[in-house]
Amino acid sequence: SSALLARFLKMAGPKAPIYIPDRMKEGYGPNAAALTKLANDGARLIITVDCGTQAHAALEAGGEAGADIIVCDHHLPSDTLPRAFAIINPNRREDTSGLGQLCAAGVAFLLAVAVNRALRQAGWYSASRPEPDLMALVPLVALGTVADVVPLTGPNRALVLSGLKVMRERPVAGLQALMAVAGLQGAVTPYHLGFILGPRVNAGGRVGDCGLGAELLSTDDPGRASALALQLDQFNKERQAIEALILEDALSMAQALDQAGRQVLVIAKEGWHEGVVGIVASRVKERFGKPAVVIGLEGGYGKGSARSVSGADIGSAMTRAREAGLLLAGGGHAMAAGLTVRPDMVEALADFLEQDLGAAAADSQDTLQLEVDGALSGEGLSPSLAVSLAAAGPFGSGNPEPVFVIPDQALTFVKPVGDGHVRFTARGIGEGRLGGIAFRA
Repeated sequence: SSALLARFLKMAGPKAPIYIPDRMKEGYGPNAAALTKLANDGARLIITVDCGTQAHAALEAGGEAGADIIVCDHHLPSDTLPRAFAIINPNRREDTSGLGQLCAAGVAFLLAVAVNRALRQAGWYSASRPEPDLMALVPLVALGTVADVVPLTGPNRALVLSGLKVMRERPVAGLQALMAVAGLQGAVTPYHLGFILGPRVNAGGRVGDCGLGAELLSTDDPGRASALALQLDQFNKERQAIEALILEDALSMAQALDQAGRQVLVIAKEGWHEGVVGIVASRVKERFGKPAVVIGLEGGYGKGSARSVSGADIGSAMTRAREAGLLLAGGGHAMAAGLTVRPDMVEALADFLEQDLGAAAADSQDTLQLEVDGALSGEGLSPSLAVSLAAAGPFGSGNPEPVFVIPDQALTFVKPVGDGHVRFTARGIGEGRLGGIAFRA
């Protein structure tokens, strides 16, 4: 979102610096000290992206220091909105746009579209200052949409399809560099955005330099992009190593809660790196099919992330928990949230979420049962079928890939490969062999 608006402003005329808070030192979102310093350093307009809807005190401080603040966000608001020059959020309670499923990058893109139209009507553009081509920004919208796991339906589906098309025709330097270090060739898919490129963009903020991802997506210099991509790839490897250590503990603790009948899995431990708790929460949620809250405790505070299942609005639940005095800070959207909590309140938070969200979680469609879309024979599998199915994509949250069962198959070969994957061969009655791989099996 930051890179998108910075790119737009650069194309339209003014250049705007990007400030990414250090999540380890400053936490998530706007903070009073940072906004005050930016204003004191001369900033007269500050745009917060993907944050700010609940940052009452921070926005108040920035405004008192002399800055106009525009909030460009998609997170769920509380009962009252903070004081700001403008709050652009399709999830405002009085909003009637029907665009509440947009991610922050989608909201930022619509802001750029609206500002561009206003500049055109005001006669800002000329032969010496041509109007920017906003389609060049759509790949960043696609990346943000997939990485933020918002439903790939309606406008989001259109934005991702357009973004993938533009990426093929007009590559973004930063994304091209990331593809190179990741060994990706050919057309980019939503899978690549969500599981290959997105984690590398975010790795700097999790375990390294928080500003690298935004700089990578903002630069047009291929050399600088390559250097940044290499740094982020290394940070991603460090993130994976830290995640693996925490995940083993987290799954064991979550299994005990699951066996005890808990519908919301809240786990916390001293020393867990706050930069990876969101990823671990996603893994726990996927394994048990239940909302998961993973909290790292350190220095008298607990900082955590939550991931939820369809029908169990974790963002609203966190807002209610904060309003009930259980959290120092917290909020998010339906499928994901962040929080800060005192260690002595973790148990009370777990009980609150179980009471508040447990019934919805139990009724969720995201169970451990495998729902299939149909049955196929081994002979029915073909490249033409894959092409036909791909036309229903892009697949992801809200529009999952179709799942088929191939009955009456016997495994004839099984071999572990890579990091926890299994390669196999199967044969059906009167049919040829099928080869496949099961990831993280």
